[in-house]
Amino acid sequence: MGASAPKVCIIGAGCSGFTTAKRLADHGIAFDIFEKSDRVGGNWAYGNPNGVSACYQSLHIDTSKTRLQFEDFPVPADWPDFPHHSLIDSYFNAYVDHFGLRERILFNTEVTACRPLDGSGWEVTAGGETRRYDVLVVANGHHWKPNIPAFPGPFDGAQIHSHDYRTPFEPVNMVGKRVLVVGLGNSAVDIASELSQRPMAAKLFVAARRGVWVLPKYLGGKPSDKQALPEWMPIGLKRRLAAFVVKRAVGSMESYGLPAPDHAPLEAHPTVSSEFLLRCGSGDITVKPNIASFEGGSVRFEDGSSEAIDAIVYATGYQISFPFLSDADAPVVDNHIGLFKRMVRPERTDLWFMGLAQSLPTLVNLAEQQSKLLAAWLTGAYGLPDANAMRRMIGEDETRHQGHYYASRRHTMQVDFDVYKREIAHELKAGQNRRKDRPAATTANAA
Repeated sequence: MGASAPKVCIIGAGCSGFTTAKRLADHGIAFDIFEKSDRVGGNWAYGNPNGVSACYQSLHIDTSKTRLQFEDFPVPADWPDFPHHSLIDSYFNAYVDHFGLRERILFNTEVTACRPLDGSGWEVTAGGETRRYDVLVVANGHHWKPNIPAFPGPFDGAQIHSHDYRTPFEPVNMVGKRVLVVGLGNSAVDIASELSQRPMAAKLFVAARRGVWVLPKYLGGKPSDKQALPEWMPIGLKRRLAAFVVKRAVGSMESYGLPAPDHAPLEAHPTVSSEFLLRCGSGDITVKPNIASFEGGSVRFEDGSSEAIDAIVYATGYQISFPFLSDADAPVVDNHIGLFKRMVRPERTDLWFMGLAQSLPTLVNLAEQQSKLLAAWLTGAYGLPDANAMRRMIGEDETRHQGHYYASRRHTMQVDFDVYKREIAHELKAGQNRRKDRPAATTANAA
């Protein structure tokens, strides 16, 4: 970055924030980490008083334990393959305490405004106090601002987003009710599977805009995400082989009463469940097309059918939002922001985003990999490409990671974790060579 030691502001003490803080601490880089809650964990802290947690009581992660663990802090050996959210939360807290990070986190301190200074640096207002930093690191997550679609007509029943769902009784009592879950993503199929079991909802419907492939958690008795094909295999061939395995394992979606997908397996962010298809095949879930309109106590669907509905759960994703940044500093268009290596804008290289991706198979340890690049840049061991080169590489990376997905807001941040990890290692080496060929930058914006 430059000759003088920088001071860094980290926003958020979820897994992306505290793993970044650990990396900076390892390199002796000064930082403040602000967390508006009284605890770490962000989305995985059930009942988090800051309102960002989307954990429901029965939630289990759909990534297997060894795929989500941090490199330098393995998960307990006696964990089940797919742990409950309470185990994830305890693991995060153990990590923070093991590396002595808790006393370095400023809890109950919300960042309300970040203003860029002329040339480089940031003025950050947090907890009513304003401080100056050389570099701003945003790790506030992207699963906290619900996206709720609008449909014509009035609806008389209760409506909530999956972000607010906790149990079949909270915040809306759905026991004995006719419930509609909107969506076919991971939260949708989880919640639908739970509510469809007697004596929960009297009748459970799922409304889907389009068909999806529902992948099993296990293949051949082993977690499916642990059965990766060899790294040397071309990525296109890997996807075709994986799609063949998926089709062979689950058959056609129509046989379960689901609409036929208009894409091949792995051409969409995968929905993973070992229960949902069983519930559909058992008649506990009825799948309908998308909502056309509301009619008081009933919902009309795009096929012209109508059902009496008491409550709706929207499992319709999230909007990317940075309320403490201006639109000029974080220009989000159609849920997309162009970032070099999913971290930094070419126009403002003293602003980094950690964990702002939809990573497969896991997001938990993504920032642990990203922080390697950030720390190397901050210490002067790594040099960023120039702005034009970064823009070109952003386009190439997005084509490589997202090009095989169908066009959708949910696919604007997709990365393949294993491919991305190798890319970070390659970029570190490339940036070290760049640094040897270029004098140290005098400002953070000399990209």
